[in-house]
Amino acid sequence: MGLFDDEFYSTKVSRKARMIKGAEGKWSTPRKTRRGLTTTQIAVLCSVVSSVIAVILFSYITGLPSSTKHAGALAVSASSGDDYDEKIIQASAKVRPAVVSIVNYQSGSMSESVPEDPSSSSSALGSGVIIKKDGGKAYIVTNNHVIEDTRNLVVVTADGLSKKAKIVGQDVVTDIALLEIDDKGITAVADIGDSTKLRLGETVIAVGNPLGLSGTQTSGIISYTHRIVPVSLNQDGVYDWEQEVIQTDAAINEGNSGGALADLNGKVIGINTMKIADTGVEGLGFAIPTDQVMKTVDELMKYGKVSRPYLGVYSLDLDNPYSPLTDEQRQDLKLPEDVKQGVLVLEAHGPAAQAGLELNDVIVQLDRTKITSTLELRKYLYDDKEIGENMDVTFYRDGKLQTTTVKLIEKPADAEANPDGDGSSDPSGQDGAEQDPTEQGNG
Repeated sequence: MGLFDDEFYSTKVSRKARMIKGAEGKWSTPRKTRRGLTTTQIAVLCSVVSSVIAVILFSYITGLPSSTKHAGALAVSASSGDDYDEKIIQASAKVRPAVVSIVNYQSGSMSESVPEDPSSSSSALGSGVIIKKDGGKAYIVTNNHVIEDTRNLVVVTADGLSKKAKIVGQDVVTDIALLEIDDKGITAVADIGDSTKLRLGETVIAVGNPLGLSGTQTSGIISYTHRIVPVSLNQDGVYDWEQEVIQTDAAINEGNSGGALADLNGKVIGINTMKIADTGVEGLGFAIPTDQVMKTVDELMKYGKVSRPYLGVYSLDLDNPYSPLTDEQRQDLKLPEDVKQGVLVLEAHGPAAQAGLELNDVIVQLDRTKITSTLELRKYLYDDKEIGENMDVTFYRDGKLQTTTVKLIEKPADAEANPDGDGSSDPSGQDGAEQDPTEQGNG
């Protein structure tokens, strides 16, 4: 019933009103005529058309094909999390089989047999990455500090296969070592990526053997692509080298050293080497970029070592905080008052001795480059000079500025074993008052 009882005001149409008088005067029910779209239908149609237009515009702007599941913003939002997880899973599955555990037995027999107890207190744990198979051998890159002081090296693959390892070559400066094992049963080889193309914020995964927990994987981002970190090669608290590294917040712990830092394509872009170990510090791990690693590996593969020019001085920085010069010592050197930095010669060998350098000479310049520390001296030698080249050395002796020419030779094997061959030496015989918090051994 309508709002009113009177049929005129009723919202209903009576059956009589629907009767139309025909031409012959008869009443009949009219045929139903086609009505237009309702308001609801028009609204739905407009929504569909708007959605199609939005998808087309989105596809045009972003370059994504409209036929894929990424065609709409909602589809992208819904699938992005799953895609991200799947990329990490696939990258981990690709790189993990190529990462091995390294057990460094630092005491005991030198026998060829593989020890049965890798958790022995006389062993050190680390990680490595299989980078090549050739001629019945598999080659593994790791950190030099992982294999130091070894008597028996054992490699354990991801599937639990243990193999005796042999050192092909090692380099203390870059902290890289190359090992070899027989390739029987070795099926995975790491895919090496291009570390020069890394971007800030890029997701990475670290794979290794932290605390003996082999196959451990952690994830994080690239915090910095080219971080310069000062290191102490002989852990005496004095910085004598600078390492260019990738900074990441992926968890790196003791035993991760030598393991892989990989991108989401499963390509190794760094070798984990160290972290900042200090109270209140988290998420500061470092890896050696693969572009540097592979240069060292190439030389180790060919020559078993990295050849570098050798000056032949044991030295002490004038401003060394751990062995500061007394006023009496400075007076004996007869240095001008404005000379506060330089490299004090403690001993001269080889090329330096032949060129006439002596005890208490203070080196302040190599060629035309100012030298204020042993670190700068070493970097200039290794980065700018070649074996066999001549180098002008400017120094103070008894307060007088002099210059001599040195013919550089290849660094001898005995000097290579001692990182102070061209570096700082503490004449007091002490190891330094403070341990460097940036420790290679922590990785």
